[in-house]
Amino acid sequence: MTGSPGNFFEWIIFLIQQYHSYYLQGLLTTLETSLAGTLLGCLMGFVIGIIQATDIKNQTNPVKRALLFIPWVISKIYVTIFRGTPMIVQAMVIYYGFSQMFGLDLPSFQAAILIILLNSGAYMAETVRGGINSIDPGQVEGAKALGMNYVPMMIHIILPQTLKIIAPQIGNTFVANIKDTSVLNVISVTELFYITKVAAGTYFRMFEAYTITAAIYLTLTLIFNFLLRVVEIYLAGKDSYEVLPISHEVPTEG
Repeated sequence: MTGSPGNFFEWIIFLIQQYHSYYLQGLLTTLETSLAGTLLGCLMGFVIGIIQATDIKNQTNPVKRALLFIPWVISKIYVTIFRGTPMIVQAMVIYYGFSQMFGLDLPSFQAAILIILLNSGAYMAETVRGGINSIDPGQVEGAKALGMNYVPMMIHIILPQTLKIIAPQIGNTFVANIKDTSVLNVISVTELFYITKVAAGTYFRMFEAYTITAAIYLTLTLIFNFLLRVVEIYLAGKDSYEVLPISHEVPTEG
């Protein structure tokens, strides 16, 4: 090609000039799918994690025990399958399986969110279960002594503490999903990796094209890791607190 770039850096600049709008499109798709999938996956993970953390053996009512056992088994199977298989395989099974078995042709963008949702939900379920089990059992006993039922106890006592404990893992899941969206190119999701294949194949400059993509992924990871660290510090609270003196004065009326 006459007048083509000569060295590595010239090719980098050339590809950015030619495909910057495509790289931006792939970047936005990557962020949209990873963010939506992570948020929805966290919600599912909380539900599944609560089910997994429920103590079924100590339920005295046999009917209630049976009703709790069914969703516990279903959630256990779901977590086992999605934690035990790669996301790229899940993408192929879900995207093409929905089409062949149910005649439902999901748009690739919606399928991507569904795949990330299901994958993240399985991992977050185990994180939530571990977070709930890490809460001091004395708090549960105290809540029961105050007459609190299971649902109010979870909402007002257990889950707020669990969220604080697992907040770093939620952030790590989001960062991991940003990188893992690259496997969704197998179902034609126009995320960053898919766009890079187009740019690399046009001029057969694989090294340069994927170097640009690596730099973009690295920049995203560094930015979000920094933001998550700030959030983690904020949730941790102050290193020290001011101890107020205890007043022994008896308040007077009037």
